[in-house]
Amino acid sequence: MRAVEIENVGVTINDKEILKEITLSLDEGRFLGIVGPNGSGKTTLLRTVLGIIKPTSGSIKIFGASPDDAIKKNVFGYLPQSQKIELNFPARAIDVVLMGIYAKLGMLRWPDREDIKQAMEMLSIIGMAGYENETLGNLSGGQQQRVSIARALINNPRILILDEPSTGIDVVGQEDFYHLLKGLQRKMNLTIIMVSHDIGTVTSYVDEIACLNKTLHYHGSTVGALNDEVLKNLYGKGIDIMLHTEYCEKCERLHSERKS
Repeated sequence: MRAVEIENVGVTINDKEILKEITLSLDEGRFLGIVGPNGSGKTTLLRTVLGIIKPTSGSIKIFGASPDDAIKKNVFGYLPQSQKIELNFPARAIDVVLMGIYAKLGMLRWPDREDIKQAMEMLSIIGMAGYENETLGNLSGGQQQRVSIARALINNPRILILDEPSTGIDVVGQEDFYHLLKGLQRKMNLTIIMVSHDIGTVTSYVDEIACLNKTLHYHGSTVGALNDEVLKNLYGKGIDIMLHTEYCEKCERLHSERKS
């Protein structure tokens, strides 16, 4: 079943064309990575899929419905690039996860026992069981992102959308984080759409890659994304890509340094 269908979508904001003639489809249960240089329209595309930004032209269908209808059915779990939670705020991990259901609860209802049980289950699924009473500021960057993922998943979405989720996490933490996402994809049959700046690493984890710079320069298997012509169109001349083999060597070195 098609989870996302984007047909000839264009977005113009303040007379500036951000996206042009984007056509892309994604089947349910697939993991799509979106890569491209800064200012290429990656976040705009995510926000358009989510219905936050309305396309100037073209159409988007989410499981055959409009993004607005998908939002009403809690189809999306969303992890934006910038988090609005202050690390100095004395919120526990369990409190942060429960923030994901506040809109559903409304102003006059507090989380009940079942809500708390569900939040605990989400923390367990993302490998944070036993950390529910830790304040967010006491957690590492990778642990904080895991808690944010649990918050995005608490409403049991069918599509998880992440905007550069590994920013600020060290190289070993990134490896663990991508493994987590891959496991969630399989365990929950999640459709995942993730923006990343690191094409050399993300290609080892996603099923498909979309190379975006205002328009779509490539969408397909990860092998094709590393084509010289695609990379030149995407980033310009003289771009060097660190492949996953180099990345893993760096991870091994860091793991060894931590043990010594």
